[in-house]
Amino acid sequence: MLRAGLCLASICAPALRAQSPATLQTPPGAADRTTRIQSARELSVTVDGREAMFTTMCALLASGYESDVSADNWSTFRAQMREKLQHQEGPAVDAVREFFKQHQVADPAETLSRYIWFGLVSGPAPGFKTALRRDELPPEVVALEGFNEVLANYYKEQKIGQLWKQVQPIYNREITRLHDPISQVVFVSNAYLRQIMEPASQRTFSIVVEPLVGRITNVRNFGDHYAIVLSGGEQIPVDVVRHAYLHFLLDPLPLRYAHTVAVKRPLYEIAAKAPRLPADLKDDFASYFAECAVRAVELKLKKMAPSEREAAMNAADANGLVLVRPLYAALTGYEKSEPSMALYFPDLARSIDLNAESKRLASISFAAAERTGDPTSEEVRRSNRPMLTTVPNDQEAIAALTEGERRIAEKNPKAAEASFRRVLEKYPEQARAWYGIGLVALLEHDAPRAKQVFSRLTTGEHAAEKDPMVLAWSHIYLARIFEDEGQIDVAKTEYQAALQVPGGPDKAQQAAQTGLSGLNAEKPGARP
Repeated sequence: MLRAGLCLASICAPALRAQSPATLQTPPGAADRTTRIQSARELSVTVDGREAMFTTMCALLASGYESDVSADNWSTFRAQMREKLQHQEGPAVDAVREFFKQHQVADPAETLSRYIWFGLVSGPAPGFKTALRRDELPPEVVALEGFNEVLANYYKEQKIGQLWKQVQPIYNREITRLHDPISQVVFVSNAYLRQIMEPASQRTFSIVVEPLVGRITNVRNFGDHYAIVLSGGEQIPVDVVRHAYLHFLLDPLPLRYAHTVAVKRPLYEIAAKAPRLPADLKDDFASYFAECAVRAVELKLKKMAPSEREAAMNAADANGLVLVRPLYAALTGYEKSEPSMALYFPDLARSIDLNAESKRLASISFAAAERTGDPTSEEVRRSNRPMLTTVPNDQEAIAALTEGERRIAEKNPKAAEASFRRVLEKYPEQARAWYGIGLVALLEHDAPRAKQVFSRLTTGEHAAEKDPMVLAWSHIYLARIFEDEGQIDVAKTEYQAALQVPGGPDKAQQAAQTGLSGLNAEKPGARP
């Protein structure tokens, strides 16, 4: 049977037509420190203060972090807390200080980054044990292995739980202050992109209020989980929040439509030579394309004079973000269309004229290496995801693959197969086309045929080794077929193989882990 989680094309509901701004909802009881920005059929956004993050920052300040930094520009609360925490005494405090000393790195920003990551993925007090497996943790958290035990002892000894309750008015005040501006960012962004909710989506976007961090530019994403840590203060960094939220909405699309985006790679290879292009974008085309798309949408959403907008696009060109300009122009066509951006994105990418843009780039002089101030230059850590390398640079083949995707989304297997067969006639070993044939078999409830196709893609000379998405999901669909047949051990092997695919998509990793967990939870003999 066909299951949710098709990767070749997302199955979406009709485009969202937002009617009113999203509202912040405050759950009752102990969750009054958490607010949720949400409207029907939209992804939710949480704004909260977290005890784990607070405890982590208390331990960091107690250990002497930024002890030599002047507090003249600090908030009163942060300055007073540092003074208080630096004078804590006890065996657990000594252990925290020793741990900090042993794990300190030369760059204070990198030191803070590690503990911010820990605070984001840590489990609740008093144990602070994360639910993630070790191989799922960000590298920064792995570098702090054992810190949860040290922090748990510190939490109990210094009665941080009581201190957390005492400071709640400060955190609640900041959360309330963020209500209107964050709601507006979410509402406007969702409305413009016609954002719709995918069934059973595990993607999250969290805004964590933590005044002890003292910075407003801590933006993180790990897989499908995005978070911003805001320190509070008079100015709310609306531009930073919007930029991060647009990444949350748009980042999956260059990966979902990798074969369409791949055709524009020659432009990226020129842009990658720009001295000011951030290092993490020089070897990650998907993230680069998403960054350009985000900035193009920002130019549409911000109130700017034409001269300001032109200056922004000139600056983007100079910094190597050369796709901002053509994507901004392409958004005019999107605005006149009906589909959500999630469905329109291939057309947006195809609208970039490769020849015209290549000629335009020949006349661009990239700016020198010295970086200038940029309100959206927040630190965004992304997992490196390899771009698809198996799709031919052939417009007809790419159009046929795209058409096949659309037909799969429409649950029209016959039309989808016709499109994929056109590709296979020209490229008999094309992995994406064979993957599409496998999805067609699932739609037609033809398990033997689906098993044959997905087995072809996972083993032997035809295995999709160069296409992590196809390889990972083929293992998963095989696992589900074997599971339905009652071959539990074989299903487990396939799920485990999916988890071991280098560069496999985050959603595939999650699906494989969920599948394994479900099998492990079943009682022996539960299946015939």
